[in-house]
Amino acid sequence: MTARDLILGRLRVARGEPPADPAAVPRDYRPAGAVAVDLDLLVHRLTDYRATVHRCADADVAQVVDEVLGGRRVVVPPGLPRHWLPATVAAVTDENLTAAQIAAVDGVVTAAAVAVAETGTIVLDGAPDQGRRVISLLPDVHVCVLRADQVVATVPDAVARVDPRRPLTWISGPSATSDIELNRVEGVHGPRHLHVVVVSAGAAQHG
Repeated sequence: MTARDLILGRLRVARGEPPADPAAVPRDYRPAGAVAVDLDLLVHRLTDYRATVHRCADADVAQVVDEVLGGRRVVVPPGLPRHWLPATVAAVTDENLTAAQIAAVDGVVTAAAVAVAETGTIVLDGAPDQGRRVISLLPDVHVCVLRADQVVATVPDAVARVDPRRPLTWISGPSATSDIELNRVEGVHGPRHLHVVVVSAGAAQHG
């Protein structure tokens, strides 16, 4: 008997007989639909992450975009509602633009798929009004238009809404990272500035 056999034998004795069946895996984690949606919590989380939040009606989205990106060139996905764009922006539709062409614009305007109030996270899924993932990563400013009815309470609620086969981008505030000395650096992995436009009926408040 080798030393290895001796050690393994002692381990088997110490552990006892193996169980006949695998141990049951607990499935008592929180399901979707547990709590109500809190829009104010979403706004608080986004602001805490250094995003700028605007709350307005659908008819006022173009005014917000004008305030943020007026007079500048922006890339937009092919399916973006055109009434969200003011005449003051030069919109370039992404029809397989190169990375260099996308990086050369000043900002991007997209819609969203869903947002999580609890975590302040926005999810894009590559739908026609959101476009390719690259257009939300290269420009310096991202204006993301989010309908109030797209906001859910928790991450399980968001997962229940999205299609896992789609290219999902989960955004929690502007791009930021830090070095070993905890110095914050923004814009390394995506836009330095994130503006979230929360659209709800009758809203008239601007951030």
